Amino acid sequence: MREINASIPFDKALWSQDIAASKAHVTMLGAQNIVTAEDAATISKGLDQVAAEYASNGVPEDWDLEDIHMTTESRLAELIGPVAGRLHTARSRNDQVATDFRLWVRQSFDDLDAGLLALQHALVARADEHVASIMPGFTHLQTAQPVTMGHHLLAYYEMIARDRSRINDARRRMNESPLGSAALAGTGFPIDRQATSDVLGFDRPTANSLDAVSDRDFALDYLMAAAQCSLHLSRLAEEFIIWASQPFGFVRLPDTLSTGSSIMPQKKNPDAAELVRGHAGRIIGAATALMVTMKGLPLAYSKDMQDDKPPVFEAAGLLALSIAAMTGMVADSQFNTQRMRQAAELGYATATDLADWLVTEADIPFREAHHITGAVVKLAETEGLSLDQIPLAKLQEIDQRIDERVFAALSVDASVAARSSYGGTAPSQVQSQVERAKAQLAKERT
Repeated sequence: MREINASIPFDKALWSQDIAASKAHVTMLGAQNIVTAEDAATISKGLDQVAAEYASNGVPEDWDLEDIHMTTESRLAELIGPVAGRLHTARSRNDQVATDFRLWVRQSFDDLDAGLLALQHALVARADEHVASIMPGFTHLQTAQPVTMGHHLLAYYEMIARDRSRINDARRRMNESPLGSAALAGTGFPIDRQATSDVLGFDRPTANSLDAVSDRDFALDYLMAAAQCSLHLSRLAEEFIIWASQPFGFVRLPDTLSTGSSIMPQKKNPDAAELVRGHAGRIIGAATALMVTMKGLPLAYSKDMQDDKPPVFEAAGLLALSIAAMTGMVADSQFNTQRMRQAAELGYATATDLADWLVTEADIPFREAHHITGAVVKLAETEGLSLDQIPLAKLQEIDQRIDERVFAALSVDASVAARSSYGGTAPSQVQSQVERAKAQLAKERT
């Protein structure tokens, strides 16, 4: 029972939140004359001493004390004597842990948002460098149409913006204080829940004591936001893994985020990106674990809920590492723009531009234009030529309506320049979106 019941090995991570909530609580007890001002001051000073010890030496693990709350109260009693017992007046470990955990998750939301903001800055900076750097765009990992590297990187900027939106929504939703809900039914002491809520930076106290001590939606919100974010990071990591492979050669990863082989000296392995990709699975697993834990619990608190913290702690640590790794990778990788352009030119990426030209200049229905373009691509494959290298006479053997004007549409430069609709890959549009992103990020400094 001692071993299965103890949570101190992991909930000791909540020590600073536990101290902060306890100080807010005892200050309120003193203000409400529930304990004397002298006792409140003694307890508060003792809590400061406990905090200093934890900061210097770490939290001791005595499994007989079960958790961070009993550990702190026990040490407080050793320091100031029996008066320490008054700290637990008008509260329970149920509302205590709910408050501590909310404070921890709230800080984690803030840390996560700051990390993603740094990643956005890196994405925008590199996109600005490569507004007009042409690369092949893919569907099904097959060359589709030419795009610019700036356009590609800004796609991830938008994904991260949605991640940050989810984070900020969840943070607003969870910023209510459970402290004062006691075990499940509230308390008969004349406490001031608004006062403790204000001191701890919450927007308001929770409105229902049963819900307050049994709610872990805020932890699930964190894990769901973390899981979605990890998917985006995993996709970006996979792009860098593919781009760094020799058949692609689009990017050279920074040495600081790569490793060598133990027997093959020529190799430079994208280990950091691969670990980001792997971490996504563990973060998704953490979200699943807590959902399954909570799915059948009646109100209010059950001991199963002690297992709420390990998946959140694990996900937060993994996600912080993943964000840092991908921010460094985006900022410090070297893009081989010549190789990217060559790949775009070799993949018949302007086939759609030929079809569009047939529609707009030769007044051919798109379905027929699509068929003609297919025949041209087949000819190019047979002759080993790019589309803009096929002689006009050969093109006219396929369809007489093709004339010399078509060559102006078949270069990769013309292709990307033509995609000038809002949000498109034309360099003018990409530059516009870079400036929009810079303006959005600049607002966050004010």
